[in-house]
Amino acid sequence: MGLSCGIDVGGTKIAGAVVDDSGKIVEHRRVESPAEEVEAIEDAIAGLVADLRSRHDVDRVGLGAAGYVDATRSKVIFAPNLAWRDLDLKAELEERIDLPVTIENDANAAAWGEFRFGGGEDVDDLLMVTVGTGVGGGIVLGGELQRGAFGFAAEIGHLRVVPDGRDCGCGNRGCFEQYASGSALVRNVREAVALESPEAADLLRRAGGDPAAISGPLVTAAAQDGDPFAVEQLAELGDWLGQGVASLITVLDPAVIVVGGGVSEAGDLLLEPMRASFEDHLSVRGHRPLAEIRPAQLGNEAGVIGAADLARR
Repeated sequence: MGLSCGIDVGGTKIAGAVVDDSGKIVEHRRVESPAEEVEAIEDAIAGLVADLRSRHDVDRVGLGAAGYVDATRSKVIFAPNLAWRDLDLKAELEERIDLPVTIENDANAAAWGEFRFGGGEDVDDLLMVTVGTGVGGGIVLGGELQRGAFGFAAEIGHLRVVPDGRDCGCGNRGCFEQYASGSALVRNVREAVALESPEAADLLRRAGGDPAAISGPLVTAAAQDGDPFAVEQLAELGDWLGQGVASLITVLDPAVIVVGGGVSEAGDLLLEPMRASFEDHLSVRGHRPLAEIRPAQLGNEAGVIGAADLARR
């Protein structure tokens, strides 16, 4: 089978890669994402594909979008950080680039990439949890990506974990990602700084005295350097992740949970508290096999690799 092109569209960047059928990236490029203009986004995608095709014999395109994609893998129903609303993106792009196009949710694409070529390639049943600005997910059961009747399955970040909890951008309150995401991590640290907590003094110093400069990578770096407060904040995040995943396991029963996204770069500072919390909150614990929690293997490339492979199917 020939080469395929994987595209990962975000609010600030569009990543594109030529990928072979073993999941190997042949060439990778990134361009800016004009997120607020439908025509401009499509132009940027088409231009990126055309550039890659000028050097490689690409015969199809898979695109991962941060939004709700319909069951036919054609329409983007809603994308919170892009100007796509009820858009038949498949038809629009196929007209522009004259190649078959498959549209998929970005977290689903990443989950498929990890299942085929990364942290879950040795199992048939996988739950992918992506921990970044929000919490995303993807589900593979019996070797098949689970998308649901309408294409909206695996939006695990909007599992309600705290009744009447924090407001969420989805319109509900108390969603998982309000407690278990990179945004939650940063919010908690900034709140501690605002309260003039002495424990947060080192993080504020690292941020040059500007609370707005506190970021997830800054907290992770501080934790890796041994800052006790930063370590505690990552552990709290891991505790929330473990609780949420324990609830999901009750329904899905995968063999492996693969954890990716930017915050996962904290490694065992996040994963060990997550594993401990998962075991503590798992139903029928002690009487059932324990799913393994693993770090993702493909990093930021999981989305383009997964999208390219899905385009072949």
